[in-house]
Amino acid sequence: MQTQSANKTLRILLLGAFLAAAWLLWSGLYKPLLLGLGAFSLVLCLWLAQRIGAFEENSPLATVLNLPRFWGWLLVEIAKSSIDVARIVLDPKLPISPTVVDFKTICKGPIGQVILGNAITLSPGTVTLDVYQGGLKVHCLTEQGAESILSGEADRRAAAITDY
Repeated sequence: MQTQSANKTLRILLLGAFLAAAWLLWSGLYKPLLLGLGAFSLVLCLWLAQRIGAFEENSPLATVLNLPRFWGWLLVEIAKSSIDVARIVLDPKLPISPTVVDFKTICKGPIGQVILGNAITLSPGTVTLDVYQGGLKVHCLTEQGAESILSGEADRRAAAITDY
């Protein structure tokens, strides 16, 4: 039990150090008032995250560290989707086949499901309509987009970020 408590405390401290370093790096403002407000915000965020159970199973720091690889893949997918949607819009026949798909996600927790839903919505031609009890409802502009969603690549990548 004490090891779990020590691990939880370590995760909170590591995330706090990471967030503080990121804030100091990106803000570039080192005046005492702003440093104090930043420290207060950091402590408040860590306290709220601890209160909602964010440190119970998964480490938010590990999630944050896994995000850049996911973002790289997502940017490529957004570019491909943008080109596909542009082709569809510019085609005089407007070859769309709107489809709504429901599927169960392999993401174990709500954070992974939200990341997946947001990633789907960021890609042109798809919108996440609902996230419910381990499933997502997604509207796709074309059947090809629906097949891409159902292939599960985005689901696997979102699960890899949070379910370790």
